Amino acid sequence: MKKKLIIPIMLALLVPLIASWFAYPDTHLPPGFGVFPPQFVAEAPGFNLIVFCALAFVELVVLALYISPTLFGFKKVEPAAPNKPLPLPVWFWLGLASTLFFWWLMWTRVTVFGSLVYYAFTPLWWSFIFTLDGVVYRYNNGQSLLSSKPKTLVISALVSLVGWRMFEYYNYFALGNWYYPQTESIPSLSHEAVVVIFLLAYTTVWPAIFQWYMLLNTCPSLVSRYSQGPKVAINGNVLLYAGYALLFLMVFWPYPLFWVLWIGVLMVFSGLLIKLNIWTPFADMAKGNWTSALLVALATMLNGFVWECWNYGSAHPQMPITNPNYWVYDIPYVNVIHIFSEMPLLGYMGYMPFGVLALVMWIWAGNVFGFDTKILDTDQQ
Repeated sequence: MKKKLIIPIMLALLVPLIASWFAYPDTHLPPGFGVFPPQFVAEAPGFNLIVFCALAFVELVVLALYISPTLFGFKKVEPAAPNKPLPLPVWFWLGLASTLFFWWLMWTRVTVFGSLVYYAFTPLWWSFIFTLDGVVYRYNNGQSLLSSKPKTLVISALVSLVGWRMFEYYNYFALGNWYYPQTESIPSLSHEAVVVIFLLAYTTVWPAIFQWYMLLNTCPSLVSRYSQGPKVAINGNVLLYAGYALLFLMVFWPYPLFWVLWIGVLMVFSGLLIKLNIWTPFADMAKGNWTSALLVALATMLNGFVWECWNYGSAHPQMPITNPNYWVYDIPYVNVIHIFSEMPLLGYMGYMPFGVLALVMWIWAGNVFGFDTKILDTDQQ
């Protein structure tokens, strides 16, 4: 079984390399490949009204699905009674105090604490993860990752480190949908120190998503809202091979297919697990229950607002930048309307498929390495 899980993913990593051999006959690799942290490569195509309107239409449809699911064939379901709130645990207050401190430090960029300001990003996010965990504990009858599944929390950090590094890899072939312009602007940090700072920051992505996901699942009205919808069965083979094809084509047309960076990888992982009859949110969708897919997607977008807000504030207003993790987007066609964010307005919904992908990759890793992938007690993995 492990070979059946590992070999198709190894192929998904090789596909863009194979395509690059033909797409870049001189170097056989895209420009900027292997530079870490990734830097600016080339100016992406500018605003395109047709692409903007088409993407905006798709996003409005998705928004309508969340707001009025009955328009899409979902039945109204009486929600269960919510759990009685418990007192907030001590780690909530410790996490909140630490979050506020590192938030203040990263935005004000004071050096009264010496070089600590350069390292603020990761402790800020782990503090926030612990704060969210305390809220989950309060509304989930005392059950949270930290209180009930600390091993899962630790493993999610390891999966996060490897998982986000994989997206940095695919980003090379998309010619830099995002990059990190300030990694070389802090003279006191060596390149080795910057690499360590980045790898530590990568540990926060999956844990933060899972905390939001658990928090949304403490709201019975949300859980029931999407539990009886249209039954949509997806063919795993079709999804898997379509994902391979898109990843191959993305290398030749990185700008028109910039979205494949997320969707193509999602198709490969999901198609593989569906093919092997391993549970994913798509298995529930085949039964009419869209809760897992829609709530993990929503959870990731909510977390995305915090990601982008803190990132933006670490560089604006113009002051000496002390956050080496600060990132900028270079997304083709729709890189307009920035509201206190480097992320363009339409880009926020890109977090949604990424959230589903994060959960699917987690399930894949659990089946490969043999750890429990249940985030919720009701999960079927």
